[in-house]
Amino acid sequence: MRHLSLPFMLLLSIAVTGIAFAAEVPTDKPVTATIDANGVQHAEITGGEYYFTPKHLIVKINKPVELTVKKAAGFVPHNIIVNAPEAGIHFSINMSDKKPEIVKFTPTKVGQYPMYCDKKLLFFKSHKERGMEGLIEVAE
Repeated sequence: MRHLSLPFMLLLSIAVTGIAFAAEVPTDKPVTATIDANGVQHAEITGGEYYFTPKHLIVKINKPVELTVKKAAGFVPHNIIVNAPEAGIHFSINMSDKKPEIVKFTPTKVGQYPMYCDKKLLFFKSHKERGMEGLIEVAE
């Protein structure tokens, strides 16, 4: 039986771990919702260990939006909140890794509106303070 050298095994371990982490790291690159034949904008937002992906979602004004909201696997509970009733965007959803939720709204005002998770355990930082926040940008 052939044995692998310790340095080779360490490099292999680092490479595999890096690939696993790369799959979970959100990007800050803005994502634009896709528009179907009926004019409905579609996008998916996933919440994980103190992140949203995408972190920045762009939608068009006065066109209906359907967001599919889900939670990455894990034990920590998360939610997603957007509180911009003046722009037609107002929801608070507990995220589940079992069943995605569909959120429907029609944005009525151009601007950038924060989304965040307000969960918190005892005296620790809130999930928002730990980086679980982002933007929904409404554009012309």
